[in-house]
Amino acid sequence: MSSCCGSSSGSNVQAHIDKAQRRLLWTVLVLNGVMFFVEFIAGWLADSSGLIADSLDMLADTLVYAVSLHAVGKAIKYKANAAIFNGTLQTLLALLVLADVFQRLAFGSDPNANMMLWVAGLALVVNVACFSLLYSSRNGDINIRASWICSRNDMIMNVGVIVSALLVAQLNMAWPDLVIATVIAIIVLRSAIRIIKDAIAVKAGEKTNISGCCG
Repeated sequence: MSSCCGSSSGSNVQAHIDKAQRRLLWTVLVLNGVMFFVEFIAGWLADSSGLIADSLDMLADTLVYAVSLHAVGKAIKYKANAAIFNGTLQTLLALLVLADVFQRLAFGSDPNANMMLWVAGLALVVNVACFSLLYSSRNGDINIRASWICSRNDMIMNVGVIVSALLVAQLNMAWPDLVIATVIAIIVLRSAIRIIKDAIAVKAGEKTNISGCCG
């Protein structure tokens, strides 16, 4: 009898934990999703590959959070197919950013340093908020920890875009913007390839965990 009650109590506790994790992941997913649209549009308006690349990173994280949300309370194999889709989309987007960089190298660009600075600063604020929300749960569920690591790495990328904006303003040249865009695209591309490889290994029964973060 006590064993049955204990099992029921354990199930209730796990259900409560899963609900809290879903709420947390939904919050950071929405924050990143909204910031993706803001940063992507601002990148085009500012003629900035750096902002466009950083928006790509925001989208990549939104997809990671979506996969993590799908995986809460489920077996690891449930998210393998979603992770493959996630990684494939990230790969395509990273290649598009690199193509954009090459196009700007060939035909020139004139990034708006002020817009870059303000929008990258806003993205940094959003990532600091996500980092803070995820911090207390970073040592719990592996999906939450992966999401926390994403936010931590994103703050570094945001600072990189801010520094590139300051250099663009100081030097009156576009190359700092193109450099940070290339760096971010390569980081996202490496992450995407790792996600796909891990997901395939999970489906084959060779691994039990999928890498979930850029950087």
